[in-house]
Amino acid sequence: MAVDLSHFLAVAAVLFTIGVLGIFINRKNVIVILMSVELILLAVNINMVAFSAALHDITGQVFTLLILTVAAAEAAIGLAILVAFYRNRGSIAVEDINVMKG
Repeated sequence: MAVDLSHFLAVAAVLFTIGVLGIFINRKNVIVILMSVELILLAVNINMVAFSAALHDITGQVFTLLILTVAAAEAAIGLAILVAFYRNRGSIAVEDINVMKG
C-alpha cells in the first residue's frame, strides 16, 4: 500500500477543518484559537510539501520552512501577549481583550 498525494490531501483537509471548527466553535478561549490557527498553518504546510514532492520541485518545501518560521514567531508573540495580559487583568477571556488600548 503506497501513500500517494490523495492521502496527504485528505489529512490536510481534516486538519484544516478541525482548525476552522476550533476557531468558530470556541470563541472564548484565546489559547484554543491560537492552536486552531496553528492547525490551519500545518494543513497548508502539508499541502505544500505534498505538491512539492509530487511535482519534484523544492519551492514548496522552501515556502514551508518560511511558514513554519512565521508560525513559530506568531505563537511566541501571541503567548507573550497573553502572559502580559493575564498579569495585568487576571484573565485571558476574549471579551476582556477588546479593552486593550495603546
